[in-house]
Amino acid sequence: MSASSAVPPAAAPAARPAAPSDDFRTAAHATAALVSDYLDGVADGPVWQPMDPARRQALLDAPLPAGGTPLAGLLDVIAAEVMTAPMGNGHPRFFGWVNSAPAPAGVLATLAAAAMNPSSAGGDHADVHLERAVVRWIAELVGFPHPPGGGILTSGTSMATILCLAAARNRAARLAGVDLRADGLAALPPLTAYATEETHSCVRKAVELLGLGSRHLRTVASDADGRLDVTALAAAVAEDRAAGLLPFLVVASAGTVGTGAVDAFDPIADLCAAERLWLHVDGAYGAFGVLDPAIAHRYAGMDRADSLALDPHKWLGVPVDCGCALVRDTDELRGTFSLVPSYLRDEAAGALGWFSEYGMEQTRPFRSLKVWATIAHRGRDGLAADVARCTALARRLGELIDAAPDLELLAPVQTSIVAFRHRPAGADEDTVNALNRQLPVRVQLQGKVFVTGAVHEGREMLRACLLNSATTEADLHLLLSEVRTAAVGLMECRPGY
Repeated sequence: MSASSAVPPAAAPAARPAAPSDDFRTAAHATAALVSDYLDGVADGPVWQPMDPARRQALLDAPLPAGGTPLAGLLDVIAAEVMTAPMGNGHPRFFGWVNSAPAPAGVLATLAAAAMNPSSAGGDHADVHLERAVVRWIAELVGFPHPPGGGILTSGTSMATILCLAAARNRAARLAGVDLRADGLAALPPLTAYATEETHSCVRKAVELLGLGSRHLRTVASDADGRLDVTALAAAVAEDRAAGLLPFLVVASAGTVGTGAVDAFDPIADLCAAERLWLHVDGAYGAFGVLDPAIAHRYAGMDRADSLALDPHKWLGVPVDCGCALVRDTDELRGTFSLVPSYLRDEAAGALGWFSEYGMEQTRPFRSLKVWATIAHRGRDGLAADVARCTALARRLGELIDAAPDLELLAPVQTSIVAFRHRPAGADEDTVNALNRQLPVRVQLQGKVFVTGAVHEGREMLRACLLNSATTEADLHLLLSEVRTAAVGLMECRPGY
């Protein structure tokens, strides 16, 4: 090649000019002030309000920017367009779904974790070892046996459930003499699982995604308190075995989504042991209720489960996202997911290997720092006090409802969920259902409290979930007052109620 035809050397890239408005330290201080002011003011504003349609549309239609925006400008947009339209879950009068206020220590730790930005799949860096520690802490908080390597942080209980049920599926196949990873489900009789109607929808999603088919997730009856009926479970298992199916899994609840009911774990565990079934406990929100001495007896036998899925980002207040899968047998979980290509071999990883061998994620976020900070800031005693306050307030709300002639408690208060409805004097069942179907949105729009609705045993209801230890008894009275106000408004608009 001649010198004249040689490719000329590339020009050095121009240095980006420094701009005071792009100074990270200045912007970080401004961010801290913005977040502090936001948290300080949450309780003084409305719980939730619908977004202005024009501002909503502006967010939806935001054009891809051709040029960049300085950090200070980004903060201005965040302050004006994002933090002014919250979901409402940071407010002490937010009683909807199971969404907590963020723990301040977790908020701070989130920024530090983002600054480090590792992949917590494995290796020898702080986040990996910290995750091993906080998973053990979580297991200790709820009294679950913790063998090293017997747990992993996930995006939430939905993903934790997939991991646990996949391990249960693989064990069932192995016990049946089938290598599921090699031969697939076609080599097995249909696997069947059992849960109540109140079980969270993530269980059905997991069953479907794992190729088991929702038809093979059998619905088991509940008793009068909303707990899984063990006699009905035993009958269903026997019926399926006689039909040539392969029962393999029972899902119990440490706080159902509708009413917060806690299943009786010991008799379920006895049956699972006798029938060689994997016992999985959905403890997404409710498992941490075991920290309250007043209701800890409800959780007897939870430690006998083969797996437990739970969410530090619910009752503990760890900023989203953070779930956790705990398993009794480490080899079952690792044997389900471990696949180590040559470029990821790491002899220094030790006997436990990488976290990516225990789940689906390869690149994993640094979740453990916000868990560590949240638990370390409050300590076990502080967390237990927070949980106990929420359950005490829930019981008090139940008492207020029981004492009110126009309100009806629909289920015993077992954890910190209160299921109730408004029942005007003389109204028939259809009228009561129609009214309570509309009540949650009407209450939300009033802006003073936030409550959601659900259906329990065919009845429309309001469902108040108490997760915020800053909530007061006065907030409970306001909740009931707002329900009554909303009911009057609806009945005036629709006299047929």
